[in-house]
Amino acid sequence: MRLPSPRRWRAALRGGPTPPTSAAPGRLVPGGVVPPETAPVGDVGTIVDQATTSDRPWLVIVWNDPINLMSFVTFVLQKLFGYSKEKATTLMLDIHTKGRAVVSSGTRERAELDVYRLHEHGLWATMEQSG
Repeated sequence: MRLPSPRRWRAALRGGPTPPTSAAPGRLVPGGVVPPETAPVGDVGTIVDQATTSDRPWLVIVWNDPINLMSFVTFVLQKLFGYSKEKATTLMLDIHTKGRAVVSSGTRERAELDVYRLHEHGLWATMEQSG
């Protein structure tokens, strides 16, 4: 695998467009992305598996950590998810005693947003598909 040149790295870090790269001898493609010639075709079993897995909700899990105070975890759960003090305290105690607790579930995009927001507050969180 060939690494991109430092010139491309600098352009990517600045957020600007990256210079075109050659996809084939004598053929330049903007952004360095070569469009696929044909779309991959999967078998029927793969397509069915993808359809059934997309129906399962994604779970957001908060993990116990030695850094954050229990009162802070309760506060964050109340602030981010709108839980009552009692519900947030119950979840916090599950996190503390069992090592983890599921704090929300839903679509993948929503779970990614919830994990991001929990990370912004310094909590250890992951997401996984239920099942």
